[in-house]
This record gives sequence, structure tokens and C-alpha cells, in this order.
Amino acid sequence: MQYYTDNGRMLMVSDMAENLSGSEIIKLAAEIKEMQAKGNQVFNYTIGDFDPNIFEIPAFLKEKIIESYSKNLTNYPASNGELVLREAVSRLLHTRLGLEYNENQILVSSGSRPLIYAAYKTIVDAEDHIIFPSPSWNNNHYTHLMGAKAICIETTKQNNFMPLASDIEPHMSKAALISLCSPLNPTGTTFTKRGLEQICELILEENAKRSDIEKPVYLLYDQVYWMLNYGENIHFDPVNLYPEMKDYTIYIDGMSKAFASTGLRIGWAQGPQKIIKKMQNILGHIGAWAPKAEQHAAAQFLLNDKEVNNYLDDFKPAIKERLNAIYNGFISLKERGLPVDAIKPQASIYLTVQIDIVGKKQVTGEAIQNTKEATEFILRQAGIAMVPFYAFGASKNSNWYRISVGTCQLDQVDDFITALSNALEQLH
Repeated sequence: MQYYTDNGRMLMVSDMAENLSGSEIIKLAAEIKEMQAKGNQVFNYTIGDFDPNIFEIPAFLKEKIIESYSKNLTNYPASNGELVLREAVSRLLHTRLGLEYNENQILVSSGSRPLIYAAYKTIVDAEDHIIFPSPSWNNNHYTHLMGAKAICIETTKQNNFMPLASDIEPHMSKAALISLCSPLNPTGTTFTKRGLEQICELILEENAKRSDIEKPVYLLYDQVYWMLNYGENIHFDPVNLYPEMKDYTIYIDGMSKAFASTGLRIGWAQGPQKIIKKMQNILGHIGAWAPKAEQHAAAQFLLNDKEVNNYLDDFKPAIKERLNAIYNGFISLKERGLPVDAIKPQASIYLTVQIDIVGKKQVTGEAIQNTKEATEFILRQAGIAMVPFYAFGASKNSNWYRISVGTCQLDQVDDFITALSNALEQLH
């Protein structure tokens, strides 16, 4: 694609920027806004965010934010995060996960995204190989930003869309980084204990083969949804399974999801102190710092176990109730013979669903040719917006979708299922 100024001169940009694709979710959002502007109701379950009118941030946290601003905590924060917050995170990791990281092994940023970028930039050189599963959130784009080579493992329903060690093993010798997420965005599924153990074993075995002057293979482990596990589901992490993994693991975490506080922009990473320091240097040049007032308020909140527990005791059941309601609706449609399926909720705010309508004919007689057309049909005919897995790096013909319930009104779920049923019954 070529771009021209008003005087006709062609504008050239870097190869990276020229070939960086935009967000599929943002493209879908434009269609949704167009429909809503015309007065159409849309069940918009696309964005991994919360409607603050349904899910407010903790009242105690809000109170402390206001208090922090009243104390004029509005200048630059420490470049690695305010000490009081890093100490609070250290305590949180110790008391709730049994992980031991001191304040110098923790880095605070304006949400999790800058930390993921900084971790990639710290570890990965151009032409390095990065292993990641699909679907997964943004790994394909971060790999492109680094000028690295992607080794994309496409996962399947049979393993709840979680990657297997057997998929990764053939590529270990050339890997610089393995990027994993559990609970996984977009699927809401998690690693089994043995599944994650086997991947850790591969990393430890590979690093034992590499010399002291070779870069080891690192593991980026995004666990930002770890507090949102449901039922008997348990969160597992690399260092608790294998303490030796502490030298090679960079965790990504934050406030956004477990406390419905996406707009507060408070994320943190923990890992080997040298890696954390290099990530700090990168973010220092970018200036991707969390606001100082919010950091001090977050520290007070995280140190108050009663307030944290009280919030989660209300918040988690409300999310789970929505996930289960939509899951049960999909299973009821499946039992009626309609071409849908779903994976039982395990964690996070996401539900994985299948809508298998490619090849089916509409009332116009036209057949739905591909997943893009299937997605548009569901949006136009049912007023339902979901994100197809191809937006997360899966193949274009995948018929699986992510539903996010952070904006879901519970009393609208029956209407949502009815609208989907009516649309599917048009097809033959």
C-alpha cells in the first residue's frame, strides 16, 4: 500500500510499520458502532473489558485513589514503580501464590502490555525464534514488532486449546522465548499441572544443553487472570512446579482483570533481577509508567486482605454466573441440533464457543463462504458480536469464537440465546 501527501509526494515508512496489521477487534468494533448508530441492539461481547456500571472497581480502592489525588501525588512515579506498591505485590505473591520475589525483582508499568513488550525487547533479537500457541493474545504482533520469527502452535479443542509439550519439543533447540498464558486469553481455559510441568521440563532440559555464553530459552508467563478460577479449577505456575524455572521465567500480572480496573493501568512483572532491570530501562525510555496516585491506592488495597477478599467474593460469582448462563444456553442449542458447541468455563472472563455455519445457505439462497462471512451473519441477523479465533492468530477457517462477559447484563442472556437460535434456524 502506498500513501501520498497532499502535494503528491509518496510517504515511505519502515517495513515493520508497513506490514504490521491492525487489530481485528477494532475493525469489528467499527461495524458494531455503525449498527448501534442506526438504533440496532447489539449484544457486544467482544472486548476484554468491563462495563463499570455493572462491575465497579472496589469501593476501598476508589476511596484511596481520591485520597491519593487529594494528597497531590501527581508527579512522576519511580521508574520501576513506587516502592510501596512493589512491596505490596511482593507480599501478595507470597501470601496468595507462595512465590518469593523481592521489590527489586518486580517492575510496575501502565498495565500489562508495556511489560510484555519490554520482556520481548529484552530477550529477543531480530531473527530469533519465538514459540507461542494460537489462539493467543497478540503474540503474533509482538513477534512482528521484534523482527523475530514466529513458531506458532495451533491448538485444538481436544486439549482445551492449550499447547502441549509434544507440540513444542521439535522447536526447542532454536527457541529464544516461549510465550504462554494461563488462564488463556481468548479461551478462558488453563494448563493442567502435568501439561505445564512437561513444558517446564523441556525448558530446563534445553537450557542444560546450552553453554554459559549462549542465551537460554526464557518463558514469558502471562497469568493476569489467575485470581479468576472457578469450581475445582486450580492455577499452576512454572516456579511453584519447578523452582529452577525462576532463572528463566518472567511473569506478567496486574490489577486490570481481577478487580475490574482496566482503566487504572496498573500492571507488574516479576522475574530474574537482571531481566527486570533491563525491562525497566526500556520502559524508562518509553515512559510507560502507572499513575502515581493509583499506585499508592493500589498498594493500600492489596495490603488489605479483607477488602481484597470481600471484593472477589462478590465479583467472581457474578462473572461465573454469566459464563455459566451463556454456556448452558449454547449447550441447549447444541442439544436441539443447532451447529454450535462450547467449552465449560474454567477461568477468566471468557467463554469459548463454536458456530459451525460455513457452507450453510441463507434465506437468500447464498451460502456462507468463510468464517468472516459467518461472523458478519451472526452480527447482522442476531445482533451478536463475538471475536473469531482468527483474530488471535488461529487459522482463517477456525469456527471458534471468544465471548467476553465483562459487559454482559445477566437478564439479557435469554434474549441473546433466543436471537442466536432465530438466526441459526434461518439457515439450511
